[in-house]
Amino acid sequence: MTAEGSDKAEMLKLVFDAMPSMIFIVDEDVRIHEYNAAAAKLFLSKREAVLKRRGGEVLQCLHAKDVPEGCGHASFCSQCVIRNSVTEACLGKRVVRRRARIEILRGEDKQEIYALITASPFRFKDRPLVLLVVEDISEIAELKRMIPICSICKEVRDEKETWSRVETYFKEHWDVSFSHSLCPKCFKSEMGKIEEYRNQNPVKS
Repeated sequence: MTAEGSDKAEMLKLVFDAMPSMIFIVDEDVRIHEYNAAAAKLFLSKREAVLKRRGGEVLQCLHAKDVPEGCGHASFCSQCVIRNSVTEACLGKRVVRRRARIEILRGEDKQEIYALITASPFRFKDRPLVLLVVEDISEIAELKRMIPICSICKEVRDEKETWSRVETYFKEHWDVSFSHSLCPKCFKSEMGKIEEYRNQNPVKS
């Protein structure tokens, strides 16, 4: 490899590790061939114990030990979003941000990870591989489940017990702004009110 080629390879490795999402390079059996720094935080094992092993076994998926054959062979595995996404990618179909709930063990404790799964096929040295991206949205999923909202005025209560409009809450906590419009139902209702007002208050000529 030339010096220029070595520099490019080093830069790509740095970019790979700089990505905030967990990224894996896997084969059709979801065996891990490479992973980035964000993904490494999930593993309890050393690198040599991770490579070439199935993702469910390394991540300690709750169902990886359901049967002696391991990850990919239990009855639950047919519903696994990660495995199904990788299978589709191997067939040439790119999967983009498919929702998944992943259950893994951390010691004796069960941990749930809500994620968006993207799987893109590529070939390296004439071998089909998949770039698997796992975006952790657990915090957003927890927020969605836990936001207390008034059933009448629809204001939201935050962790400081302060009530505010939904727009204000999301702007302060997530820097999300809302655009405002009218749905067809409300548009029809508001136009009806305007028409009623016009009928009751005719314009004098």
